Amino acid sequence: MSVVTPQDRAISHWLLICLFLIFSMVVLGGVTRLTGSGLSMVNWHPIHGTVPPLTSVEWDEEFSFYQQSPEFQKINRNMNVDDFKTIFWYEYSHRMLGRFIGLVFFIPFVFFWLQKKIKPGLAPKLLTMFVLGGFQGLLGWYMVKSGLVSNPHVSQYRLTAHLVSAILIFSFILWTWLDLRYPKIAKTNQDHQVNRWYPLSFGLLTLVLLTIVSGGFVAGMKAGLIYNTFPLMGGQWIPEGISALSPWYMNLFENKVTAQFWHRVLAIGTAILLFAWYIKGRSRFDNVRLTRSFKWIGMMVIIQVSLGLFTLLYNVPVPVASMHQAGALLLFSAMLINVHALRWQ
Repeated sequence: MSVVTPQDRAISHWLLICLFLIFSMVVLGGVTRLTGSGLSMVNWHPIHGTVPPLTSVEWDEEFSFYQQSPEFQKINRNMNVDDFKTIFWYEYSHRMLGRFIGLVFFIPFVFFWLQKKIKPGLAPKLLTMFVLGGFQGLLGWYMVKSGLVSNPHVSQYRLTAHLVSAILIFSFILWTWLDLRYPKIAKTNQDHQVNRWYPLSFGLLTLVLLTIVSGGFVAGMKAGLIYNTFPLMGGQWIPEGISALSPWYMNLFENKVTAQFWHRVLAIGTAILLFAWYIKGRSRFDNVRLTRSFKWIGMMVIIQVSLGLFTLLYNVPVPVASMHQAGALLLFSAMLINVHALRWQ
């Protein structure tokens, strides 16, 4: 069995902190969206602009920028500067956390590199993480810009891309962390069985990601605010208006009814398959880490389905809906850990 070196252990601790911060970023991003705060900062200053308004004059100036935006003119015309401060702080905190994550990643990376603690093959991965983080910031601003035009709503396409990009970056770092903490072990007599399970696990991971993508479109179109009943939608299994747009495939991305319907179908189907996966694998293997990953999947399926139902039935309350988004990332992480454990078994 491979041994984790002190250098790898130190780097893994650093990456674990980054993972926690990125998870917090995803949760805060969900809260920012749910509170309607994402378009409150109409200017983007990637280098300066870290100091928020401090005086009444500065707040009035910042508010004047917002008053020129389509969101204020078409939706929030009755908002005063005190109301504006509430939504401003959510978006400001979201952006500042993103910058903080960049510093938390970059400074230790330079230290580890100068101290020659990064083993061959790891440095390109770490550099890729940093570049992807910068790209994520640009994608976030590209998303916000879509709501600063005539239609004061963020594009569901850009919002979903921003969410999925965050999840993929998180996954890349998590996989690298798993490689550092759990190096590939010696072959066992279970290899043949594991080799048959690995592609199934990867397929389920892909299905979870697809379900998250469909949830991104539901969030982007605010489709969770309609048909707040379960299991029927408007008293029907297949609701009216599900194929109102032409060509037909546009309904998946621009029809609120269809977006919510298919998210329900994917979520239910994914939950059933994942729970069956948990039942089948919870006591099949001798490897403790692998067995634990199956248990995490089973637990997160129950939590995530419960959060999804509460989000729907109670008309998307901010605390529950934000926990539902966080649960999606945790479920995806549990499935990724399962894939990694099977891959390296």
